[in-house]
Amino acid sequence: MNVFEKTGKMALGSRMRALTAKMTEDAAKIYEMYNVEGFVPKWFPVYFLLSEEGEKTITEIAEEIGHSQPSVTKIVKEMVVAGLINDTIQSQDKRRNIVALSQKGMALSATIKTQCNDIDNAVELMLNEASHDIWEAIREWEHLLEKKSLFKRVQDQKKNRESKDVEIVEYDGKYQEAFKSLNEEWISTYFEMEEADYKALNNPKEYILDKGGKIFVALYNNEPVGVCALIKMNDPHYEYEMAKMAVSPKVQGKSIGWLLGQTIVKEAKKLGASTLYLESNTILKPAVSLYYKLGFEKVAGHSTPYKRCNIQMELNLKNK
Repeated sequence: MNVFEKTGKMALGSRMRALTAKMTEDAAKIYEMYNVEGFVPKWFPVYFLLSEEGEKTITEIAEEIGHSQPSVTKIVKEMVVAGLINDTIQSQDKRRNIVALSQKGMALSATIKTQCNDIDNAVELMLNEASHDIWEAIREWEHLLEKKSLFKRVQDQKKNRESKDVEIVEYDGKYQEAFKSLNEEWISTYFEMEEADYKALNNPKEYILDKGGKIFVALYNNEPVGVCALIKMNDPHYEYEMAKMAVSPKVQGKSIGWLLGQTIVKEAKKLGASTLYLESNTILKPAVSLYYKLGFEKVAGHSTPYKRCNIQMELNLKNK
């Protein structure tokens, strides 16, 4: 059995490389058949662009053909050695390095155009024989991968799978040490503990729960790895604050912050809140990004007990 039938989609890249290798091998034979000896197939995009549009800079070529500048630089050097490109052209702007086809390179133009026409006709016949249009499929896949890379798509699947092993539970006295230590860890890493931190973390029952607030704990394999509080506020503008969110660095990347945030939002709505408030610091980029993802928007002017606070946000729960 073909190994790719066993591996399935896991070996997509390897299967595409194998197909590319077959086509590249045939491409080298085709160049020989048209007496374009020594022409390396990977040079063609650069050759075609210079043939059609004339002299270009390395940067312009890289942008046009979708290659990196180091890749184009390497190809150009190889084509210079083969005598197909002239890289000693003087530009009006002395800072720009311009390359163009040499006399030898331009002399190949007619032959390569004839070859391209024959290849186009051969590929068109293959497309007519095939059940699926690979040309359109490639274009579509390029668009999809530009929107979101395969790496990001696999990363999302990993997060989704691992997040199913996360359980969000309400606070219990046995989680007090985890509530305190998880918060102390991130605060001490980036800032310093403040008086308001000690009040909430040393006495969560008195400072949060007894005043009408809630605390939720994220369990992963039954271990408390994340926490977040919903604090009742004595404020004319805001009823509740989302605060003291902390996730252990050991389990970050499993969407635990997102799950805790969603739980807090749902609980605030259940309690009849119309707005939800939070404070943070822009140095905490993943956290701030999470808040925007949850629907929070930046506000200003609210008094704060924290020196580290440089961004305030609110979420309109009426629209959620």
